[in-house]
Amino acid sequence: MPATVPVNVHMKSSDADAELSIGELAGRFGLPTHVLRHWESVGLLAPGRRAGGQRCFGQADLARVALILMGKDAGFGLRALRELLSTDSPLDHPDLLRHHIAVLERRIDRAQAAKDLIEHALDCPLSFDECPHAREQIAARIPPA
Repeated sequence: MPATVPVNVHMKSSDADAELSIGELAGRFGLPTHVLRHWESVGLLAPGRRAGGQRCFGQADLARVALILMGKDAGFGLRALRELLSTDSPLDHPDLLRHHIAVLERRIDRAQAAKDLIEHALDCPLSFDECPHAREQIAARIPPA
């Protein structure tokens, strides 16, 4: 079921100055065309159609694809992006944004712990078998019986 696409984020392509084919739009972003088709199928894009039914994209679609890519870079999945971009402002979804912040904080904590472990391994003159810190980390990862 396609999401409602807000006017200020995505206008009908026929309202924009330039019309791009799906290949031209994909090429601008270095994406395969099937990605744009998939985004359309999940309600993230709503391209206009030419007389022959061919998809056409305008300036608003360029901004929309940039927003989708920014959201993906921020770690959002397509379902969350569809919800975030279904209104005029992502701030209309504070619970979703707060949840994502918590997810990112957990990822940051895991990445920091991994970095600390690697830095310790580089600085420690002992082998993993001899290093008390490494043995402690290994034991912590072994599930109880």
